Amino acid sequence: RDLGVGWKISPSVNIAPKEVFTLADVRGEGSVKHIWITDSARAGRDLILRIYWDGSDSPSVEVPLSDFFASASYQEYRQISSLAVCVNPKKGMNCYWEMPYRSGFRMTVENLSESYVTVYYQIDCEKKKTDPSALYFHAQFRRSNPLPYKKCHTIIDGVSGNGKYVGTYIYWGVKNNGWWGEGEMK
Repeated sequence: RDLGVGWKISPSVNIAPKEVFTLADVRGEGSVKHIWITDSARAGRDLILRIYWDGSDSPSVEVPLSDFFASASYQEYRQISSLAVCVNPKKGMNCYWEMPYRSGFRMTVENLSESYVTVYYQIDCEKKKTDPSALYFHAQFRRSNPLPYKKCHTIIDGVSGNGKYVGTYIYWGVKNNGWWGEGEMK
């Protein structure tokens, strides 16, 4: 109780079915430096991560939590080691993208499942003057299930202004046991 602002005290939260829980609501200028999170949800897309920069009503990030950490498999989580995202073998998910904000940010997670989910998390921020040319972090999610025959799956759209495209994570789920997933990506 006497630890001050920013301490969540409990190492975990239980999020009810269909509930939106606020992981962070930070005021001031600075940058998100690191996110660590793990949960009790089965592997999949039951939790939706949203990040709102500087008082915006619409999220700049709106993706399933597992996809944000490049780990969308429905059977189990896989280890991933990169500079930007790491997923440890026991589902400890880490993000190292630097995400600047000018007047604050809000980060939420929504539980779409029919049962309670326990979430353990830590969000590390640095209070600092933000470079006026610093760009906001954005992430979009799209799903084509199934992809209509001879149709394109749009990866990104509706983007304007300055920015840097840093990549795409694609999870391709196979709905039968007769195809290995090999072949040319179009």
